[in-house]
Amino acid sequence: MTQPMPEHPVRNPVMSADTHPAADPRLTVVVPVRNEAGNIAALIAEIEAACAGLAPFEVVYVDDGSTDATPERLAEARAGRPWLRVLRHAASAGQSAAVRSGVAAARGGLVATLDGDGQNDPAFIPALVAALEQAGPGAGLAQGQRTGRKDGPFKMLQSRIANGVRGRILRDATRDTGCGLKVFRRAVYLRLPYFDALHRFMPALVAREGYAVVHRDVVDRPRLTGTSNYGLFDRLWVGLLDLAGVWWLIRRKRATPAVAEVGTPEIGPEIIPPIAPEAAIPGARPC
Repeated sequence: MTQPMPEHPVRNPVMSADTHPAADPRLTVVVPVRNEAGNIAALIAEIEAACAGLAPFEVVYVDDGSTDATPERLAEARAGRPWLRVLRHAASAGQSAAVRSGVAAARGGLVATLDGDGQNDPAFIPALVAALEQAGPGAGLAQGQRTGRKDGPFKMLQSRIANGVRGRILRDATRDTGCGLKVFRRAVYLRLPYFDALHRFMPALVAREGYAVVHRDVVDRPRLTGTSNYGLFDRLWVGLLDLAGVWWLIRRKRATPAVAEVGTPEIGPEIIPPIAPEAAIPGARPC
């Protein structure tokens, strides 16, 4: 059976500007950014308002080697916000690397991600958290799926083709894996094989580990300011090798054996928890 993973206990019903950051927040919000100076202040204010009911929480911004005023805007935003943390890559390493840096540093048992350009509305974070928690410990990911997308017609066509091909090959039952709005269990994420564009294949890889994936519609909106720095994966030809690699990983997955250490006359046998639970979980796709 799947072993329920312990979540961090909820402490401090309110996290205000006068409190210190919780040692074990309920939720960590990870935001990867690169050259998004004009979007920093407004998006942080929206995240703060959206997560007020989820306290204690923390927000981890990962500056992926920005060359504009993003570091200065983040420094200004940290004033009076003890729950806001900032990591910085010395050079740009890509969105997947930025997400991974944020998740590795997260103190919350649950992690939410969203893009730093303002197209993902933080108001949907509580609904995604609720969906994951209501699904129980057998669920590893609540995936947002965009409606009313604000991208141009050419990118929309490319995305539709890419999602269609991916869905047919991986059978991940997800209409829109490119949506940055996700909530997942940190322990599940850290079990996934890491590669560039990992965040685009999370539904298939989470299911590969034996966990269920739940979906919630979220409303897309125009970018607040600036131009896109990430997101080119939606073009089918860019992701073909990644798609083939994920298909191979799923095909090569084998059941994880139950392991017990042989006991001695003084001590009984110790059950070793599996690294990746493989029990049948309602809603999980068999691999």
